Amino acid sequence: MSKGFYQMPYPENELVRNYEPNSKELENLINKYESMYHQKPIHIPLYIGSKEVKTDNHLPINPPHDHQHNLGKFSVGDASHVEEAIQCAMKAKSAWSSLPWESRATIFLKAADLLAGPYRDEMNAATMLCQSKNVFQAEIDASCELIDFLRFNVAYMQQIYAEQPESADGILNRLEYRPLEGFVFAITPFNFTAIAANLCAAPAMMGNVIVWKPAETQMYSAHVIMKLFKEAGLPDGVINMVVADGPTAGEVVFNHKDFAGLHFTGSTAVFKNIWKIIGNNIEKYRSYPRIVGETGGKDFIVAHPSAEPLAVATGISRGAFEFQGQKCSAASRVYLPNSLSESVLDKVVEDVNSFKMGTTGDPKNFINAVISEISFDKISEYVEYAKNSKDAKILIGGNCDKSKGYFIEPTVIITTDPNFKTMREEIFGPVVTVYIYQDNDFNNVLELVDNTSDYALTGAVYSQDRYALDIAMKKLENSAGNFYINDKPTGAVVGQQPFGGARGSGTNDKAGSYLNLLRWVSPRTIKEALVPAKDYRYPFLG
Repeated sequence: MSKGFYQMPYPENELVRNYEPNSKELENLINKYESMYHQKPIHIPLYIGSKEVKTDNHLPINPPHDHQHNLGKFSVGDASHVEEAIQCAMKAKSAWSSLPWESRATIFLKAADLLAGPYRDEMNAATMLCQSKNVFQAEIDASCELIDFLRFNVAYMQQIYAEQPESADGILNRLEYRPLEGFVFAITPFNFTAIAANLCAAPAMMGNVIVWKPAETQMYSAHVIMKLFKEAGLPDGVINMVVADGPTAGEVVFNHKDFAGLHFTGSTAVFKNIWKIIGNNIEKYRSYPRIVGETGGKDFIVAHPSAEPLAVATGISRGAFEFQGQKCSAASRVYLPNSLSESVLDKVVEDVNSFKMGTTGDPKNFINAVISEISFDKISEYVEYAKNSKDAKILIGGNCDKSKGYFIEPTVIITTDPNFKTMREEIFGPVVTVYIYQDNDFNNVLELVDNTSDYALTGAVYSQDRYALDIAMKKLENSAGNFYINDKPTGAVVGQQPFGGARGSGTNDKAGSYLNLLRWVSPRTIKEALVPAKDYRYPFLG
């Protein structure tokens, strides 16, 4: 039982290590990477309650940039494992939800400190190996953003619990923030280790229990996440990690009466289909499930004629090509005024020509492999479509090679059609499409930006004209949940830019803020009459 309302340390964003050449931090990380690359093949289990379950059904773990190399294997479960995970979660629920909030908070604060220290190189190296992130992309994701999620969410949890109603004379009002009545199902993506952990940790902080289905291409860092949480003292059964075929897991979870919430990051099509399934099964549940999802994006950069060409070019080079464009926030469509197009594109071509591409084990490489052969083939089809179209041309890039790793050159497409296929559809790879407009057509281009895509995740406008920025802010009000001015549309920082979008991009519940945590509680209002009424008659009755 709590003996007081405890003040948790107020967080600061974790400092990002630069990994400069010949630095000790770079040497340590590369040594860890090499040791994990060459170690005896591992077998990653399912984590169900107190058990680490190794099944006879398993899949290989191969680096995307070196897909013939075997790092080991991970176990794949079936419907019985999903059912067992639910049972273990529900068994752990009573003790976990009744644990004082500050005790739950301490576990995740400890996890943050462990990650900032002894787990940092291992988490980064696992992300580099199996998600093909370079040293810097792994650092800002797998370490810094995850540390920030854990620390800032504790502060938001305290803020929520402290929010209480007023009380009139003779009355005492209280507000309880109960966890949801059931379990939360977390479905997480390959592209951000931090998101995978946060989709589990955020509801768990608020007293919920979790069944977690990570992406198969993120299993190595998922394994490290579970090790981290366990060492931090997370009780058995609070977060259960189960890998299973999607429809198989869904059949069990979405038909279970105790299903209480979905925390999802992934494709828009999958999210919409899950929403339909939940709707059709609504009679089966104890309560209406909370559905929180962040899905796709077709993120834009719009340059006004007053924009600084070098700033726009850098926004494209970083925003479109960091982590091979495999960010839901990655710049994917660009609108340039004719007067700036040559200077901007010349600089982008210069940048792309300077990129080094290859394995994540070489820190000089800015570009690495895309995540899988399926992704490689899909992205390649878009590139070939552009090559063969009369409405587009390849400015730079366009070559693809999967002989050793799934490598796709950073590719810039120029189109004369603002509704060209690669201007509308999410590609999720190192491909950006540019449309050049007449300088006096800025307002109409803003209409194009708003109406071309079904998504509304991120977007950026570059301009030195405050009137133009004001117009863009208004016309694009619903076009992006994260809106950037004179900066690339990627790189949201926990505590600074809460992340999420609407329309086809999700429910906009803003990971990295108190808004997301509110989705994982069911408040109860308690009114206590200190001096109860003893006569039904009100004064108006005389």
